Amino acid sequence: MAEFGQQRGKRQEDGGLGNLLDLLLANARLVLGVSGAAVLAIATLAVKRLIDRATSPRDDGDPKAEQKTLEESWQDLALIKPTPKPPKKQRREDLSEPLLSPARPPAPGEAPKPEVPSAPPESPQVESSPPRCLTLQEKLLCHYSSRLAVPEVQVSLASQLARSISTQLQNFLRSKCPELPFGSLFLSGPLLDGLEALTADHVHLMLPVVLDATVWSLIPGEDTVVRNPQYWMIKRTDLEYFPRGCSPWDRFIVGRYLSSNALNETLHKMLVASINWPAIGSLLGSVIYPVVASQELKLEVKHDQVELSIALFPVVEMENKVLLAAPPEGPVENLWLESFYRAEVAKVKELDAGDSGARQHCLRILNGICRSHPALHKLSGSPLTHVVLHLSATSSDWAEESLAERFQQVLEELVGYLEEGVLPSYFNHKINLFCELLEEEIDEMGFMLYRAISEPELLLKEK
Repeated sequence: MAEFGQQRGKRQEDGGLGNLLDLLLANARLVLGVSGAAVLAIATLAVKRLIDRATSPRDDGDPKAEQKTLEESWQDLALIKPTPKPPKKQRREDLSEPLLSPARPPAPGEAPKPEVPSAPPESPQVESSPPRCLTLQEKLLCHYSSRLAVPEVQVSLASQLARSISTQLQNFLRSKCPELPFGSLFLSGPLLDGLEALTADHVHLMLPVVLDATVWSLIPGEDTVVRNPQYWMIKRTDLEYFPRGCSPWDRFIVGRYLSSNALNETLHKMLVASINWPAIGSLLGSVIYPVVASQELKLEVKHDQVELSIALFPVVEMENKVLLAAPPEGPVENLWLESFYRAEVAKVKELDAGDSGARQHCLRILNGICRSHPALHKLSGSPLTHVVLHLSATSSDWAEESLAERFQQVLEELVGYLEEGVLPSYFNHKINLFCELLEEEIDEMGFMLYRAISEPELLLKEK
């Protein structure tokens, strides 16, 4: 009876488990679909067989039976494997492509060919080309276009502001000092002449000082106290026939010489204390103020779109010389600096026009590099222009395609001049344009440029 009760209880448990599995299979089709229900049915059947074998009485001592039971269990577990999904229906946008033709049934006696699953079409991969190494020519042109090209809008606005300020200053001088024969103010400098401009922020305002050649004469620089051929003196002559007061500029005489320092001091006082710059600035839509602490005559202009620095230079033109009231540092106050800027610009443009050269391109790049480099900034301006002019006398190919070659040649020429400590002026070989450089500065510049000859990219890096 006990054994019968155990078997009955076992059948009840099996029946309850069977009912549960049947209920699960009945609802699986609704939830999982046909393929999902089939997978679940196979899995359930395998699990059920395992349970039956585990609860059925074992045949002790029969190893063959145990081996058979184990093999059947692994075969049942093998039934639980993923069933391949049916192919998706073709989408509407793919209907234009031909469908696969149905497989041809094998002929009698022909072995069926094994089906090889077709690999999904791979999307074409674009091979990434290695980064192209730019040549020096390309780097120079890229440097020029990205850093040195000044927008025309800024150039136009800066020029317009400078001319308006020039007109206001001219009117003030004529009303305040009608006895002084100042000429008409005119603009000059890299922004307008196109050799050095980095940004539209710097303009020279030239104020002509008109002298009577009968009572004034030039003293060569070699005969001056500094023995420098680049500085001249302007001497008052014929005082016995034309005593002091005959010339309106006699008020600026110091020791019978027209003092550039005295003239600058008078103009500086006017710029700082006499001219109503706030009113002029509001009229021009900007803020204008003179630089008080500087010995130079400078105006700073701030506009919404541009900031401008205007340097005022009194200039004397006599005997084919252009002399600026820019004396050297020190107690010397009667010296006038000979300027070759106008001749430099005219010569470079004349040479470029003659052979469609890239001298101006080269000078802009060189000036931009030197002006922004802490060790080379004293080389910008006239020294670089004179090196290019010297090189033009021996190197005739200045086409844009040769820009990199000419650039490196200029560096080599500069290193040679720095080694000697002498850079002769193109227009006057007696003048050494390096005469005011210290020995330490020359050594530092020479070392930097010597490295740049073999690796010019050093100069094109951001500072």
